[in-house]
Amino acid sequence: MHVKKDDMVEVIAGDDAEAGRARRILRVLPETNKVVVEGVNRVYKHVKPNRRNAQGGRLSREMPIAVSNVLLFCGSCRRGTRTGHRYAADGHKERFCKKCGAALGALSKARKQYAKA
Repeated sequence: MHVKKDDMVEVIAGDDAEAGRARRILRVLPETNKVVVEGVNRVYKHVKPNRRNAQGGRLSREMPIAVSNVLLFCGSCRRGTRTGHRYAADGHKERFCKKCGAALGALSKARKQYAKA
């Protein structure tokens, strides 16, 4: 997976695709290659009245979308971009923007064998 929980992403396909709009990932489902994104792919569940919910009604919730339909949002480019992985000078692995080269977050702790001497 190229995204993690709480990452900001841009949806690039589907009914909720808006260019330049960053949204937060709520959940990652790696076994099905899907993610749940805040405010995207909303559905309504009709619930009957019960003890917990005396009135009943319609509950709105987000459903998963394919991870291939989102791009990680780059703050310096202000848009969704493709990402790569590299080792930083201190030896920790990080994601970076393929367009501008900006770091997009660490993926592992620093390791001596990958540090630049």
